[in-house]
Amino acid sequence: MRNLDTLKPMTATLFHGSTERELRSIKQIIGVAMDSPHAANSGHSGTAMALAPLGVTLFSRILRHDPSRPDWIDRDRFILSCGHASILQYALAHTFGYDLSAGDLESFRAPHSRTPGHPEVGVTPTVEVTTGPLGQGLANGVGMAMAERVLSSTYGEDLVAHRTWVIAGDGCLEEGISHEAASLAGRLQLGRLTVIYDDNHITIDGATELALSDDTPARFRAYGWHVVEAGEVATDLDAMEEACREAMRSDRPTLIILRSHIGFPSSSMVDTREAHGSPFSVEAIREVKAQLGLPDSEFFLDSDLPEEWRTELQAREDSYSAWVQRADLSGHRAVDLTEQMRTNGATKSSSSVEEYPAGKGVATRKALQHALDAVGVGAISLVSGSADLTDNTGVILPGTQAHSPVAPDGRQVHYGVREFAMGAAMVGMALHGGIRPIGSTFFVFSDYVRPAIRLAALSHAATLFVFTHDSVGVGEDGPTHQPIEHLMSLRAMPNLHVVRPSDANETVRIVASLLSDQEMPPTTLILTRQDVPVLTGTEAEASKIGAKNGAYVLRENKDAVYTIVSTGSEVSLALEASDRLRNDHALATRVVAMPCWACFDSMPNNYKAAVLQRSIPSVAIEAGATLGWYRYVDDAIGIDSFGISAPAGAVFDHFGITASAVVDHVVRSLKEPA
Repeated sequence: MRNLDTLKPMTATLFHGSTERELRSIKQIIGVAMDSPHAANSGHSGTAMALAPLGVTLFSRILRHDPSRPDWIDRDRFILSCGHASILQYALAHTFGYDLSAGDLESFRAPHSRTPGHPEVGVTPTVEVTTGPLGQGLANGVGMAMAERVLSSTYGEDLVAHRTWVIAGDGCLEEGISHEAASLAGRLQLGRLTVIYDDNHITIDGATELALSDDTPARFRAYGWHVVEAGEVATDLDAMEEACREAMRSDRPTLIILRSHIGFPSSSMVDTREAHGSPFSVEAIREVKAQLGLPDSEFFLDSDLPEEWRTELQAREDSYSAWVQRADLSGHRAVDLTEQMRTNGATKSSSSVEEYPAGKGVATRKALQHALDAVGVGAISLVSGSADLTDNTGVILPGTQAHSPVAPDGRQVHYGVREFAMGAAMVGMALHGGIRPIGSTFFVFSDYVRPAIRLAALSHAATLFVFTHDSVGVGEDGPTHQPIEHLMSLRAMPNLHVVRPSDANETVRIVASLLSDQEMPPTTLILTRQDVPVLTGTEAEASKIGAKNGAYVLRENKDAVYTIVSTGSEVSLALEASDRLRNDHALATRVVAMPCWACFDSMPNNYKAAVLQRSIPSVAIEAGATLGWYRYVDDAIGIDSFGISAPAGAVFDHFGITASAVVDHVVRSLKEPA
């Protein structure tokens, strides 16, 4: 709703405390914030306009950054959690001399432009994480602050002492993830994290009071945050700077509450819900530009500003050149830090992992712990944790302690029962650089992590999500805890590798390979609660050679009349069924293990054809939904209903996830007419 009494003094004073260059910058950004959405006929002008003074305050006075070195290790991280206001970040990047042209601003939201509708990491300079789904940017910031603290404790504050700054809106704080992430940050006392809450009282539906009456300061103080209630200072650069300086003096995470007026300084659009998501009319744009003294033309840009800001920022004591001087005096520390960042936190451990004896029954979740016990020793880039299931999921990192205010170098994270915040924090750590995060919970709770997994996949973040208790083998816990559709749901996600290993030794090799891979894709590792047999003989050798390809022939037979395809714990059932078909029915079969569909899909067509051999009939067996299997096989044995509460063996029998079911299917289908 409009507050004209408040608006009048703001209009009269405009941008208090701004220097001449800052004032030029603010005006330019407000102009772009109107012009770009208007040209695109799409976008959010109002928030970007209201926050232009804050953005200039941060980029001119607060942030440690260097436009000529956008990937500088010790730069401050800036996150626009309310990513719909992306034009603010793009206009700031151009104004302050980053590699973003006037043409890029004019191409806002155009196909394949460098200025997409919401910020995407890797597309636009200054964008550290992909934001848009509200609240996740805040949680990404928690992960970035955690990564900074681990690296600072490891390499020293002369090399790593930067801060994470997040701008969040009402929607970010309404989303449940903000509660999870803020609670965790408060417990960890992440003193180099500051969230600026743009309290503009407007949502798409109207005033926030329609649905929100939280006491936000009390809420964050209860989490253990330092809270600065800055009030009506969204156009006062000196006051906003002092609020940020106060945050920097705190040893706790800080929430700065900034009352802004969406659409300011437009007299017709300020404090209206229309200013949230609708481009401004030509008349409204003209009125604002006249008020600011801007030319009545589209995309007026001061060509002198980028170089002026680059020169000023590079002259500061906290500039990149000052950091280089400190790095030169640090000896091997700077070299090691740079290498850890360059390799994306990949492990360098040369420790070999002792394999399990053939035929032994081992749960693949236990194999994960076995792998970490070996490759995790001395791997200072690994940060491992769980949503309150550390022992159950096998993610204990040897040689470290719990990450906490008294152990800032600890790399074992206890996230508590906060799956979503865990996932989003992992994305923040991975995109910060230098850290390889591992996080775990039961597979059925991947539903609580899924939005973070999606942004990890979209961002190509090197994250390892571990999900154990992967099927109805959970047993007595019943249908609420038995994943059914989850495998197919995650396999549908682009860029994501969903890996379900065939046995314990395959698990160990996959884990070691992933953690040492500098280009590790976003990966979910799906592991069993129950023991599964360790492969033997030629099958074990086939796994060593073929698992990396996503699917491989586990048992070949030149006289085969059928192919059986399986994953995870069902691989042993496929082998057993193949034995019984040979011994009891004189039927030769092939067996294919398929631990990672995405990996297999990337293989050459001739390899895929040789593995699947679609010229003969085939069936898949997997303890989950059958949807999707028909890309690879003629039929599928699976589970297309919710589970039941019973011992694991009884549940598998009930749903026909057995070797007998495979045998019966093959025999029956071979008898049927073609």
